[in-house]
Amino acid sequence: MFTAWLAGAWLAATGALFADEGAGTPLVVVELYTSQGCSSCPPADALLTELAKRPDVLALALHVDYWDYIGWKDIFANPAHTARQKAYARAAGKRMIYTPQMVIDGAEHVVGNKPDEVEALIRLHAEDGREVDLRASRAGNAISIRAEAAPGLGGDMVVQLVRFLPTATVEIGRGENAGRKLTYTNIVRSWMPVAMWDGSAPFTLQAQAEGEEPAAVIIQREGFGEILAAVRVD
Repeated sequence: MFTAWLAGAWLAATGALFADEGAGTPLVVVELYTSQGCSSCPPADALLTELAKRPDVLALALHVDYWDYIGWKDIFANPAHTARQKAYARAAGKRMIYTPQMVIDGAEHVVGNKPDEVEALIRLHAEDGREVDLRASRAGNAISIRAEAAPGLGGDMVVQLVRFLPTATVEIGRGENAGRKLTYTNIVRSWMPVAMWDGSAPFTLQAQAEGEEPAAVIIQREGFGEILAAVRVD
């Protein structure tokens, strides 16, 4: 009870402190590992498009490259996305990766075309609340980031900057989805660590983000652990 009261008081105080910077509804991060060469992926891609409309979800599509050999090279595939998915699998003690897979807040893995299971996990993490107050604002090519951890929150955390393409429609010429015209949403173009933080003191940083693509800032436990906070930056 004491811990809950203390966290509530801390959130109220930091809300006033950061009122001039971007914030809003706490976001549950949904990462979809997908491929244009995967016939099971279009329903998951469509689900992600719906999730992206929600104010409480940061929905991100990470296109992997390990299905490119079966007839169609995914134009958004990035080996870094495959590496990230493999790192999640290792952290969870799993030996295989697959598409479509959704990772919820860095902690829960679920088949990406099962909307009821995805919704249940989103609800679970939304109810957990956040122990990091994260704010970010953008001025031109500069993104100002500020974060503060709840009392007692320790451990190494990675501050990450994500850039994404809001939407794109692709005509698939070959492979399992040949002949289909598919629309993708929030396609990750880069996912870069910008700093490490241990939460012992408030964190501030100015990161560079050239171009007009939207951005998001994500704070995650080191070692592909749980995502502790996320914010969109328009």
